Amino acid sequence: MRIKSIAVSIALVLPTFFAPMAQAAQKPVIESFTFTPNEIEITSASTKVEIELIVSHPNGIENLSTLVSLSGSRNDTLSTYLTRIDSPINRSLTKVTYRGSFTVPRDIASGVYNFSVAALKNNDSAGYQYGTDAIEPKKIRDLVGGEYGLLVKSGGNLDLSYDTFVGPTYDLTSGTSYKDSITYNSSNFPIWKVGETFVPSKFYELRVPSLSLGVTSATPLTCASDGKQLKFLKEGSCTFTVLTPKTNEYSAKLSIQSVTITAARLKPELVVDKIANQTAKDLPKLVEIFRVYSGSEGYVPPQSITPTICFGSGYYVKIISGGTCIVTYQTKESATYLASDLYKVSFEVIRDPQTITFSPTSTVDISSKSLALVATASSGGTISFSTTSTENCSISGSTLNLIKVGICVVTASQLGTTTLAPVSASATIVLTGATVTPTPVVAKKTIVCVKGKITKKVSGTNPKCPKGYKLKK
Repeated sequence: MRIKSIAVSIALVLPTFFAPMAQAAQKPVIESFTFTPNEIEITSASTKVEIELIVSHPNGIENLSTLVSLSGSRNDTLSTYLTRIDSPINRSLTKVTYRGSFTVPRDIASGVYNFSVAALKNNDSAGYQYGTDAIEPKKIRDLVGGEYGLLVKSGGNLDLSYDTFVGPTYDLTSGTSYKDSITYNSSNFPIWKVGETFVPSKFYELRVPSLSLGVTSATPLTCASDGKQLKFLKEGSCTFTVLTPKTNEYSAKLSIQSVTITAARLKPELVVDKIANQTAKDLPKLVEIFRVYSGSEGYVPPQSITPTICFGSGYYVKIISGGTCIVTYQTKESATYLASDLYKVSFEVIRDPQTITFSPTSTVDISSKSLALVATASSGGTISFSTTSTENCSISGSTLNLIKVGICVVTASQLGTTTLAPVSASATIVLTGATVTPTPVVAKKTIVCVKGKITKKVSGTNPKCPKGYKLKK
């Protein structure tokens, strides 16, 4: 019994162990699926469409034929059989071609007709059978909604019924899915109030880039349209239509809306007070200021536009440096209120003064070419020098370069700190002596002179040919 059991096990394992790789289970492969022509005009002489399908499998294809159907957006359906063309039929043929045709009736609705084909199976000699995956043509054109199917036109019009746009975002019952979910979402809601505008592209997502959204109004006294947007003029009922117009490719798509326009949004007025000047001592420090209240959003915190000097912190201003501190107050817009005007309040953070000592010599001869500048600040801070007399003198660090006779005004500056005010002092230095005018350098040039076959070069600032020679041209 034990030996018999071993023999049976071997018999079961061997077929699987030695199965050739070519016999691995696989589905039939769609090599191609084409149809010609890929668009027709039902008013033309011929509306016949030829279809070809090529399928392959290592063990051959089982089916003698398959059913192909076309369905339009208006529920019109056409169908025909595709029959294999090999004769006699060879079910072991690894690549099989199916062909068929149909004539489009002239009373069919125009539009895009998409194909569906019944699955084909491989020859069961492989010991298994699988059906093909979905059979459909490859992309033929870039027409949105008609990339793959047969175009049926009437008088040049495709009249494709397609969702050229979706929305609106404020219809929370539609369950619409948007491609740009950041721009188009349930929080994107228009303001139905007098004085506001309605721009369709903010609330409807266009799906066909070649088209544009338009809008018309059935109640122009309440909401007027310029074709691109609505303007709400007065309180009452507003009925309008968002649309993409009919084109040669697409039928018109409409979205009719009725809303109620209410009173205009109000602009809050804020009451602000002055803030007393402060000193720069004990920085940084918090200074409590007045509180600003708005009926639209309650207390309004201050915002600083001078962050290197100060910044708002609740109902306080935190001061970090001397200078001019400017804070602003403004409410945000909402569905009920407009944004308020921007209110500015400023005050000085007064820094401690400092002095600077700068007393250069009042006269200097330019023959010395330079003069060392010395200045000190009571704070001990770094001094920088500058001049506006650049035609007579220049500054290199703390060195004054003497260029020519004349007046040289030099300014010594200390920039200050968060608690010390900046300081500067100017001095006028008279530059004397003789200004040396440099001798101009005259460039030399060379000419070529000729005398018969003799050539001679002559150089100089004003060269001339010797007697008997002529200038070579």
